[in-house]
Amino acid sequence: MEFILDNSDSENNYQLIISKIKRIRNGDTADAMKRTGIVYKMNWGIALTTLRQMASEYGSNHVLALKLWNKQWRETMILATLLDEPAKVTEEQMDFWTKSFENTEIAEQASANLWVKSKFAFVKSLEWCRGKKHIVRFTGIHLAGRLAITDKKAIDEMFEPFFNEFPTLAKDPKLYTVLFRTLIAIGTRSKQLNTATIELAKTLQSATSENAAKLGSELFNELSAEYIQERFI
Repeated sequence: MEFILDNSDSENNYQLIISKIKRIRNGDTADAMKRTGIVYKMNWGIALTTLRQMASEYGSNHVLALKLWNKQWRETMILATLLDEPAKVTEEQMDFWTKSFENTEIAEQASANLWVKSKFAFVKSLEWCRGKKHIVRFTGIHLAGRLAITDKKAIDEMFEPFFNEFPTLAKDPKLYTVLFRTLIAIGTRSKQLNTATIELAKTLQSATSENAAKLGSELFNELSAEYIQERFI
């Protein structure tokens, strides 16, 4: 990670945020999240809507975001993804944070709030789809879906390399839901990508992997549905 010099404004805001988190904590929510498998080293149980409101009270600040991330609380990490400056985010930072994700919630928050706005988004998304750790692959897939939804300037060809990775990823039951949602996002982006995704679905349907075959069937039924096809007329 790059070392960033601290400053008094960032430190003051950091201390204010830490104090506020402690004041509005919700132990019942934190316990409920833990029971559903969303586990952090420290979770104060603050709602995402509240965290977004907190973030809106501060301007974007790369130094503050790094300080918050390093605290390693659920709330500070999510706030870091909301407050960081995409233009100052490096590939090294993206890799460091992503490899340290503890669960899918923080992966989704980083992907949707910050990674998708980075100039490295497509490169890292494809790279992470080939990663060894489950959470890294999950983040890569999720980021591809977010790019399909939000990056209106991206040409269809930028999504083509992902189709070489999806058949392997489709074998993993733990990636089923995120992969389905991402492929729906890609497959509804344009007629060209819809056709490509339907062809992938057909390939998956004949796969020896039960998970891949099921995914292929559901994708084919959804993407070839009349209400989807009407979008491209």
